[in-house]
Amino acid sequence: MRDIALTLFILGVLPFAVRRTWIAVLLWTWLSVMNPHRLTWGFAYDLPFAQAAAAAAFISIVVDRKNLRVRWEPAVTLLALFVGWMCITTVFAYDPRDSWDQLVKVLKIQVMTLVAFAALRERKHIELFLWVNALSIGFFGVKGGIFTITSGGGARVWGPGGFIGGNNEIGLAIVMSIPLLNYLRTVATRKWLRLGLLGAMMLSATAALGTQSRGAFLAIAAMVVVLWFRSKNKAISAVGLTLFATLLVGFMPESWWDRMGTIQNYEEDGSAMGRINAWIMAFRLANDQLFGGGFSIYTASIFQTYAPDPLDIHAAHSVYFQVLGEHGWVGLFLYLSIFIAAFVTAYKIRKEAVKRLETQWLFHLAGMCQVSLVGFAVGGAFLSLAYFDLPYNVVVVLVVSLRWLQAKQWETEKLGAFGSTEPHSEIRKEVKKRVPRWS
Repeated sequence: MRDIALTLFILGVLPFAVRRTWIAVLLWTWLSVMNPHRLTWGFAYDLPFAQAAAAAAFISIVVDRKNLRVRWEPAVTLLALFVGWMCITTVFAYDPRDSWDQLVKVLKIQVMTLVAFAALRERKHIELFLWVNALSIGFFGVKGGIFTITSGGGARVWGPGGFIGGNNEIGLAIVMSIPLLNYLRTVATRKWLRLGLLGAMMLSATAALGTQSRGAFLAIAAMVVVLWFRSKNKAISAVGLTLFATLLVGFMPESWWDRMGTIQNYEEDGSAMGRINAWIMAFRLANDQLFGGGFSIYTASIFQTYAPDPLDIHAAHSVYFQVLGEHGWVGLFLYLSIFIAAFVTAYKIRKEAVKRLETQWLFHLAGMCQVSLVGFAVGGAFLSLAYFDLPYNVVVVLVVSLRWLQAKQWETEKLGAFGSTEPHSEIRKEVKKRVPRWS
């Protein structure tokens, strides 16, 4: 039944996706980030739904071309350069054939990211895109939170497969989704929806701890610090956050505390030392090869040449050393520049959006996107998730939001994603503190 329902739903959406590129982007994003077909057990499990969504998107580019426009903001340009550089490094890779296979997978994501830059142009597009991303991961946060509570925290939460199949990977993805859920909660105008999203955030935080991922724990700690720093009532915020954190971590079993304790005693942890061995390998490889080693560098021959311990073959488990080893220093510079540019874009949005009532939703949106990227920057230091969709989708949200703001589209658009522009009182209060009168 689940296979039939999913297949019929996707087949029903595809005709609309062919006509409107933004719908195709939403469909692709849902299939790529959540992998809903992996939650089935029958014929739908291996059906090429994502390829069908991508095909619909490319057909729609011809049909809907008048409504498509790419604005070459710095983050977009840097992403395009990074994609081009990855193509070059694949040519000079140690194992070009295997690296090519991985490049094709990465290109599918990045090409659709560029399509999203062009297709999303209205407020409802931006908000629906955010809903799809937040709920695609939030589903596993709610599910994992319930599982953590019912199991007493003794069993780990695992992901559905793909980029987020492991406990560490799904932990970071869930952490990144919490600020996005918070934005949706803040702008929601219905009380039941705000309460539901608040519950999803709390369960997601529980699930993140339930993964027993040290990277996710550090990421959520970093995000809490950022949220506290930005809060107006820091004393009240500190008490509230401390109380919630105490209740949450106090619920976790001794096995969780033992695992988190290895953060301080990393030299006694074989997994941690294996990562450091891989980081040194990536550093030495990048110093020796301008183009890095390509996507397939985690082999015995590479480790024998560059690693301190040639027998401990280990994945990079760090987006920074992953990109450094695979694409060299140039690749790492381009990769970091994308997210630095995204932060600058968010700053521009917040600086301008705070000035008027019609754009205050963007003020909070940009702030939550920054918090989400902080979580990725910290948690990604310990995970091989350099090509995961969600961080790039956050960059998309920021770029198209800046375009919406600078085009003054609030003058012509009256409705948000759910037919309302009336903001929740929480944003009203924050903006009134900053700007006494609307300009």
